[in-house]
Amino acid sequence: MSQNESPVERIKKNSHGLRGTLKESLKDEHTGAIREDDQSLIKFHGMYMQDDRDRREERAAKKLERLYSFMIRLRLPGGLLKPNEWVGLHHIAGEHTTGVIKITTRQTVQLHGILKSHIKPTIKAFDQMRLDSIAACGDVNRNVTCSAHPSYSPIFQEIFEYADKISYELLPKTRAYYEVWLDEEKLAEVNEEDPLYQDRYLPRKFKIAVAVPPYNDVDIFTNDAGLIAVVEKGKLTGFNVTAGGGLGTTHGNPDTYPRLADVLGYVSKEDAIKALYAIATVQRDYGNRSDRKLSRLKYTIDKMGLPAFKAEVEKRLGFDFETPRKADLKFRHDEYGWHKNHQGLWYYTAFVESGRVLDTEEVQLKQAFLEIAQAEKANFRFTCNQNLIVADIKEEDKAFVENILSTYGVIANTEKASPVRRNALACVAFNTCPLALAEAQRYLPSLITKVEELMGKHKIQQEGISIRMTGCPNGCARPYISEIGFVGTNYGRYNLHLGSDVIGTRLNKFYKENLDEEQILAELDGLFGRYSSGRKKKESFGDFVVREGIV
Repeated sequence: MSQNESPVERIKKNSHGLRGTLKESLKDEHTGAIREDDQSLIKFHGMYMQDDRDRREERAAKKLERLYSFMIRLRLPGGLLKPNEWVGLHHIAGEHTTGVIKITTRQTVQLHGILKSHIKPTIKAFDQMRLDSIAACGDVNRNVTCSAHPSYSPIFQEIFEYADKISYELLPKTRAYYEVWLDEEKLAEVNEEDPLYQDRYLPRKFKIAVAVPPYNDVDIFTNDAGLIAVVEKGKLTGFNVTAGGGLGTTHGNPDTYPRLADVLGYVSKEDAIKALYAIATVQRDYGNRSDRKLSRLKYTIDKMGLPAFKAEVEKRLGFDFETPRKADLKFRHDEYGWHKNHQGLWYYTAFVESGRVLDTEEVQLKQAFLEIAQAEKANFRFTCNQNLIVADIKEEDKAFVENILSTYGVIANTEKASPVRRNALACVAFNTCPLALAEAQRYLPSLITKVEELMGKHKIQQEGISIRMTGCPNGCARPYISEIGFVGTNYGRYNLHLGSDVIGTRLNKFYKENLDEEQILAELDGLFGRYSSGRKKKESFGDFVVREGIV
């Protein structure tokens, strides 16, 4: 290890292709945890080690170790699950986890509360359905997202397939996942040479999205790299390629900042994946490997300068990017309710608050989706806004599906949710995320109720103002690109950010620091009053606060 490399770089290089001592960690029955180095490696297998933070003090008082468990995240390029896969997911969640199926802001699902002894049975159960969690976390290309709704474009399927192709091309070549979790024999003759990741992988996580204009539901400019589909005369000709997005920051560290991606230029559809691969290799070779807080691609680009970065990518490609082509992005909300595509198939987008699929007295999401899946009447598509589309329904099956959605309260739950509630996002935060400083998914729904009252008072309740909350500054729910962003600083306290645009092409700005709920509501009360009386026709809240110089 060179003098300046971070400890994680040593762990990756010495891991024997991400194997580490995971097998030995699993056999150790004296602890619910795994060895320290393995805690870094397990991320590359799509898992995080966590503990129940609600029970830390109680267990410490009894001199017990923390209540360790694991979160597992599936690799689902474009967020598609078949009916049998949903049934399997439902039962795995019931047998091995807290039972809640959590839809992430990267269009996949994660399950929490898996005990160490349940990891292998969980992964084996997924493997039987040909699902895996390879590279869903770690310093590699993560789950590839794609605009979610097939009614967006007649050529949606062609564009959607790029998510799967990108995911496959950028997968690590090591067989470690199969050996550790699925007991595959280690074969000496298997070639594990990895031209992309080598033995050091990337300096940090790497995120890719594919957008289908006019929709920017993937928040394309927050990704390390992205493709914006260019459709001309009804045909996909190629993509505008983006690079350099990323939202994570660190409180008190001015060297860290959110950044939106730049458009590098246009490539043909045949060259799109080559372009993404080249961007990843430049990040591999030039990224910061000494300070992980400064190791995302956004910092690499800013350190090199955009012209030098672009020139290096073009050198590796062997050709230059063309001038970007017209591909306008106009919306990033989900299309709720019923919609039909050009083939006559039906889609129902259901509101899933904070992405938590569970059964309550009001709405039985899990039961409804299970019964639809068991009848094999629909596929399931996740959105980057943490919702679920019951998808690809034939005309003759629509009434059957609609009856189930109605019976279990899914339609009523979706229809009664206010525009502001439908647009809200929250990360997991407490009680499992080790980085959380404040609540998010457990708290935001109740805060939204109070925000709705203020909006009603100022007669702006039909405005779908985007509100996003994270328990720490890492930005998993993309709070820096919402009209109102809350970033946790301490338990019950948040920094307030204001002023993103509606389509996700402008970052918001820091407004007030370390506010509690009373202060948050007082600030919003004043801001909503000014917006209600001073806005222009059809002016969004984010545009208003910028025009008025509030931020």
